[in-house]
Amino acid sequence: QVQLVESGGGLVQPGGSLRLSCAASGVTLEHYATGWFRQAPGKEREGVSCISRSDGTTYYLDSVKGRFTISRDNAKNTVYLQMNSLKPEDTAVYYCAADTKSCRSQEYDYWGQGTQVTVSS
Repeated sequence: QVQLVESGGGLVQPGGSLRLSCAASGVTLEHYATGWFRQAPGKEREGVSCISRSDGTTYYLDSVKGRFTISRDNAKNTVYLQMNSLKPEDTAVYYCAADTKSCRSQEYDYWGQGTQVTVSS
């Protein structure tokens, strides 16, 4: 059974940092494209970042470039999203997802349950 479990969300002040984790079981993330998505209330889900399965190429939403960093620890079978200089507009539920094909897949194969990130003073 495949499980992706996100953790690390919470309440942080503007300018603060959080590190989200996506721990996998039942799949080896090294062999999957793994992405982070977010959905704010009343808005559509959007892709935030992804790390490819082949060479670890990373991709970022323009609005998070220079602030967020995605990485993968193969030994821990975990993908991380380091989020710095957080802004109120980063507030959302963050989901990780894994796909056998690529970061550009329209439908990822597996999804986590999400973790809430709230940026507020």
